[in-house]
Amino acid sequence: MKREAVEEFVSSVVEGILEGTEMELVDVEYVRERDWYLRVYLDKPGGVDLDDCQIVSEKLSEVLDAEDPIKENYLLEVSSPGLDRVLKKDKDFVRYQGADVDVQLFKPVDGKKQFTGALGEFTDTTITIQVDETPLVLERSAIAQIRLHFEF
Repeated sequence: MKREAVEEFVSSVVEGILEGTEMELVDVEYVRERDWYLRVYLDKPGGVDLDDCQIVSEKLSEVLDAEDPIKENYLLEVSSPGLDRVLKKDKDFVRYQGADVDVQLFKPVDGKKQFTGALGEFTDTTITIQVDETPLVLERSAIAQIRLHFEF
């Protein structure tokens, strides 16, 4: 099964597991680093805890073991997306509108590939961030990643 197909399959399984709970599926990643990792990111009001992650992990493992859709050996990780979570979906942009974000671009704009600013309006093709009181409209296709900005 290809990476995208694995992510879609796992997303549908996890959505079923989460039905009737306060938890929501934030993202699924099937990536090869040194080994293959299947990462499931969950959230809920007040944040997910270890028990939430364990319950979802156990239920998901049962389905994955029974259906065996992934041929490679992989490590399953179920966790919170963290304070500097990646924003991918429109519902993320709605929820965090006005929040400070870090934007990484594929190619430089005005000589820079990284910007930090307040998340503004968005369309199907663009996202606007306020950088030093100046709106910067970026093509979604030019954006490698958007994360919540977190200051240490």
